[in-house]
Amino acid sequence: MKLHDLRPNTGSKKKRKRVGRGISAGQGKTAGRGTKGQNARSGGGKGVYFEGGQLPLARRLPYKRGFTNDNKVYYKPVNLKDLAEFEFEDIDVDPEVMAFLGLIKKETDPVVILGEGELSQALTVKAHRFSQSAKEKIEAAGGQVEILPFEG
Repeated sequence: MKLHDLRPNTGSKKKRKRVGRGISAGQGKTAGRGTKGQNARSGGGKGVYFEGGQLPLARRLPYKRGFTNDNKVYYKPVNLKDLAEFEFEDIDVDPEVMAFLGLIKKETDPVVILGEGELSQALTVKAHRFSQSAKEKIEAAGGQVEILPFEG
């Protein structure tokens, strides 16, 4: 077989129907649209919404109100009691460490530190957001709070 022998399968290629090109072409005069009526006219026919007079699907479904804010940031919560379970030796607790410990799934997720539980060790905690009580408890334990910038 050579390159010039290649042909598409028989019946796979079909010539375009050229309508309205005279009676001898077989699709002249009414051009396959029948005689008169809505569908014979240009721009004729019913819209996709029309269901033969039946109440359209879009109107049969309940009306959904409100909207979804695409810019909303969903923070992954981490409580102080979760951090208190681990013994940290001279390392900053940041999202990377939290992901390694299994407190959050991905280190790229925005993290909020919440104040549930008590903290005994002085930690430097880095997160994207802190609750007021968490901030107070970390600083009371002799630790530091560092707010990370979030690129959403």
